[in-house]
Amino acid sequence: MSENNFTSSESIYYTLYSSPLGLTGIAGSENGLLRIVLTLPDESHFVASLKNSFQCACFKNPDFFENVIKQLSLYFTGDLEKFDCQLDLRQGTPFQQKVWRQLTGISYGKTISYRTLAEGIGQPRAFRAVGNANGKNPLPLIVPCHRVIQGNGSLGGYTGGLHIKRFLLDLEKNN
Repeated sequence: MSENNFTSSESIYYTLYSSPLGLTGIAGSENGLLRIVLTLPDESHFVASLKNSFQCACFKNPDFFENVIKQLSLYFTGDLEKFDCQLDLRQGTPFQQKVWRQLTGISYGKTISYRTLAEGIGQPRAFRAVGNANGKNPLPLIVPCHRVIQGNGSLGGYTGGLHIKRFLLDLEKNN
């Protein structure tokens, strides 16, 4: 097995979706969603990153993601508050997976602090480690890391850029 707990005999499926944020890549396995990249320059960059990360064969299969694309479309129109997708989080460490699962419990339109997130996983002093795990979240939107802000109310960071975090928080606040 590779360091990401994937075997070379597994297949990764992917598709592209045109979201309000731009070209979005979606990838998954038979076990569930693996990765969402919100803004892509093009398909070839996404496929190369998947092959590099998972060291598996990658196949474009839009039908595999029909339900995910439907949910993303509803989210961006303000008609979906909670995603219902099977997740494949094997690429994360046990700590990261714990953080990512905790993120799925943050309600639409709400924000919490990194400290509150750390408390939620039973490690109240691990707020910096929680922030790092948040930054490595492979499934933004589905695992809503954009809903975590600093204790003083400032946005903090966001892997995709603060303009995207602000866009997502505004979208949820205004619906």
